[in-house]
Amino acid sequence: MDSQLLFDDAAGNHPFRVGDWMVEPAGGHITRQGKSVKLEPKVMEVLSYLASRQGELVTRDEIERDVWKGAVISYDSITQTIIKLRKALGDDAGNSRYIQTVPKRGYRLTAVVHPASGNTGFAFKYWKKQAWFLAGGLVVCLLGFGSALVLHFTHNEEMIATAEVSIPKEALIEEQPTLTIQPFVLYGEDQSQAYLAQGLTHDLITDLSKLSGLWVISSRSVVGENSTKSGTARARYQISGDIQRSDGRIRVHVHLLDTETGHQIWSERYHQPIEDLFRLQEEISRRIVSMLSVKVSEAEQKRLAHRYTTSVPAYELFLQAQSLLLVRSQAANERARELYRQAIALDPSFARAYAGLALGFAADYRNQWAPDGREGLRRSQIMANTALQIDPEIPEVYWVLAYVSAQHRQYEEALGLLGKAVSLDQSFADAYALMGGIKTYAGSPEETPALLRTAIRLNPDAGYLYFLLLGRAYFFLGDWEQASINLNETLARNPENLEAHIYLAAVMESSGNHEKAIWEAEEIRALQQDFDISAWLLTYPMTDQGQVSQLLSALAPLSL
Repeated sequence: MDSQLLFDDAAGNHPFRVGDWMVEPAGGHITRQGKSVKLEPKVMEVLSYLASRQGELVTRDEIERDVWKGAVISYDSITQTIIKLRKALGDDAGNSRYIQTVPKRGYRLTAVVHPASGNTGFAFKYWKKQAWFLAGGLVVCLLGFGSALVLHFTHNEEMIATAEVSIPKEALIEEQPTLTIQPFVLYGEDQSQAYLAQGLTHDLITDLSKLSGLWVISSRSVVGENSTKSGTARARYQISGDIQRSDGRIRVHVHLLDTETGHQIWSERYHQPIEDLFRLQEEISRRIVSMLSVKVSEAEQKRLAHRYTTSVPAYELFLQAQSLLLVRSQAANERARELYRQAIALDPSFARAYAGLALGFAADYRNQWAPDGREGLRRSQIMANTALQIDPEIPEVYWVLAYVSAQHRQYEEALGLLGKAVSLDQSFADAYALMGGIKTYAGSPEETPALLRTAIRLNPDAGYLYFLLLGRAYFFLGDWEQASINLNETLARNPENLEAHIYLAAVMESSGNHEKAIWEAEEIRALQQDFDISAWLLTYPMTDQGQVSQLLSALAPLSL
């Protein structure tokens, strides 16, 4: 059946239901349980289009062709439209009930579409489409969550900086092979195994990032976006692959591509028992190093052979916990800590599990989820120190300790820890971002942009936090335009980030756009009904009182 015909049918004035929402395209709104939400025209058109192809994978190119009718749009236009639609439906990209993101491919409306009562025209066309859809024997092949990689704990709120660690120069990167690793794709219908694809990608990046003769530029995506669209430097070589687990065995197919020539340098298929997972990871790392002729020291060879745990079940629990940590909700955070504890019970020497547990306790403090946040921060430091005592060669452990130190406003200690992290992993983008954060906290926001640009160069597909840190710095520098650009980039990737709305409100008020500032204040209250800026600042690790006063002064007219 022609997709354009389906779109024309569904995008007319006929009302229909998506899940428990009544959709009325003519009126431009959706209704559920007496609550009505007004949608922008393009948002409604995208919803209608996805509804007309319910259950199907719809590519970004198809949406651009059929909804925007070939008009020239920015790459983020579709992304932002999907974000607005999810927000209107009350959907969660990490645990979708309506719109599923299929990394690097497109979107799928998973909620059931029904014709509205009495709408026989739509009903006939819809069920005709469904009959064709089922008769065609659609093969559903869900991809893993490429955006959910917990690479070096990227999605953490606070970042620290150090003047003792030099920024890697662009020329240095060009002298060494540059490699980007695409998120491995999970094949098969059992999405409970998605963490395996995430874990294989993460550990491959971690292993190769430690090699002094290779620069690893992370390739991660919040919504499956191609890193080449980000305007950042492109890596010379690219790793991609797919993974499947079934009947106690694991199948992995790996590709190494020269992006300049387009030639595939190496490709290998592995089919081994799940118990051999660690040996498989080591073998893949060594083959990549060999194919790129990277010089590896004896110490680095030992690191490649070093695994963080000898227990595959403990490792799988750890990967599940890492995925939950990115959901960034109190319930998911508590469940993640439970899984970390289970992993530690299976392997009491699993340092990375202790580090993850430390981050979970720190999140309680930062997000004010626990009655006694300070106790959570104390437990976080204990767990991180335990991880350090077990294995002092893990960069993420130093990052977590630095994060905890930052919450205590112990910046000098954090600086030394970050210096050690970068010495272990020269491509550790989050360490440079952490450096940029503390420059702003300590009253030197002018030093933040260079550090964040380095982080973004090393991690072109960074999540919303890198842009938040830039927007925050530019606010204190008085550059309203740059601040607004970066804060809007933040909200395009995470529309419910409270801190971004706070700073954007301050930027709008400071630049004279009082109406937009009021709108942002309403967004803040929608996210946190009893929001009080003074209470929020109690756990905010900014020590520069001049900047605190600047923020409070900007927000004062908004009664926050």
